[in-house]
Amino acid sequence: MSGPYTIEGSTGPWEVVVGLEVHAQVTSQAKLFSGAATEFGAAPNSQVSFVDAGFPGMLPVINGECVAQAVRTGLGLKAEIHLWSRFDRKNYFYADLPQGYQISQFAHPIVGKGEVEIELSDGTRKMIGITRLHLEQDAGKSMHDQHPAKSFIDLNRSGVALMEIVSEPDMRSPEEAGAYLAKLRQILRYLGTCDGNMDEGSMRADVNVSVRRAGEDYRTRCEIKNVNSVRFVMQAVEVEARRQIEIWEAGGTVDQETRLFDTARGVTRSMRSKEDAHDYRYFPDPDLPPLVLEQSWVDQLKASLPELPDERRARYVAMGLSTYDAHVLTIERETAIFFEEMARGRDAKLAANWLTGDYFAALNRLKRTIQDPPVPAAHMGQLLDLLADNTISGKIAKDVFEIMLETGQAPAAIVEERGMKQVTDTGAIEAAAAAVLAANPDKLAEFRSGKDKLFGFFVGQTMKAMAGKGNPALVNDVLKKLLG
Repeated sequence: MSGPYTIEGSTGPWEVVVGLEVHAQVTSQAKLFSGAATEFGAAPNSQVSFVDAGFPGMLPVINGECVAQAVRTGLGLKAEIHLWSRFDRKNYFYADLPQGYQISQFAHPIVGKGEVEIELSDGTRKMIGITRLHLEQDAGKSMHDQHPAKSFIDLNRSGVALMEIVSEPDMRSPEEAGAYLAKLRQILRYLGTCDGNMDEGSMRADVNVSVRRAGEDYRTRCEIKNVNSVRFVMQAVEVEARRQIEIWEAGGTVDQETRLFDTARGVTRSMRSKEDAHDYRYFPDPDLPPLVLEQSWVDQLKASLPELPDERRARYVAMGLSTYDAHVLTIERETAIFFEEMARGRDAKLAANWLTGDYFAALNRLKRTIQDPPVPAAHMGQLLDLLADNTISGKIAKDVFEIMLETGQAPAAIVEERGMKQVTDTGAIEAAAAAVLAANPDKLAEFRSGKDKLFGFFVGQTMKAMAGKGNPALVNDVLKKLLG
């Protein structure tokens, strides 16, 4: 990049300032304060307890697994874990919030300051600060398309545990905002604390955007609610920044408000004026005591964390992989696990080449994913073994792989049944090579008169005569001897 990202207005360049509040649904069997199930796609109102429905006298009971997931996430974000935190009531009135308040954490969140490292397309790295992570319950869902005159309410999501992860306003371009969201999603998926399925709404971002002149203090920001893909976050930052620049340049002022991003028209539109904390009348939830954690328990969780993408990528580079391959293999944790099984005790570079080349191409062609692999990692490892001990050549390996995709058989069985072993018997190779030379006296004469390029022709013809099964290195050696 040539200097920092700016947007050219009619009066000169403007800097974009972005902060994200990401709502990530906690991976757990039950809700934050009730035993109701959290599965996606169930029939409306089939996963609702009396607590979720706001029945009088029903008391919330905290789900320990949701607390553990929040702590794991905090540890994965290299953040401070607060051993003392508190739940507050956030009061607002909405049809899909039966209690009339949301149980959230305001003044005392479970996780404090942390950081996430992002990498941009030009290779530059940047640290994005995390302000806090707090636990809260989700609201239900209003459905306006079920009846011509009425809105229906589905409370299945009501009470589901969310982690709200708030960043510092450290991002300065649409690309940085997109890279941050993608990296955050990757970390949560590695940790297993949120599935990151943005299309199912289990991860959504509120995007705070403002613009300013270089060196200026922050100007008024607007919040774009519930953006549900990395691409849309990048688009929303761009269009909202341009909208604000036009207002400032026309001599107006930007109002602090909540807006929606219309993905079809590519514009943001006003939803409501932005509330401040005092509008919600926060106060400590009288039904829940403060949440007190033991340091020893936090240490146990830390010890059991899986390897995170950055550490794994560094380890792959140390194994001899290129930074690019290490990046591609660690984007999804499932890909990394597949690669590890395939490469265990073998040439890591060769395994990476096969996986990112032929195997990924096959997944695309068959419209399958690494979670639903057409050939298991163990079979791919066996294919590499047959290559390593010269049972088959690289060319035969590609044919064997295609048969593996079709039949699901193990590679050794295919090679055995179909007689695909490469010939390493020099006597047989010599006979085939001598026959080729005898059949092409004119080419042989040309070669002897200095046309060295014909060596490749003799190699090709000998391989053809041996149905591709001759060991290429031995074929080369034999021909050099015969032609020498």
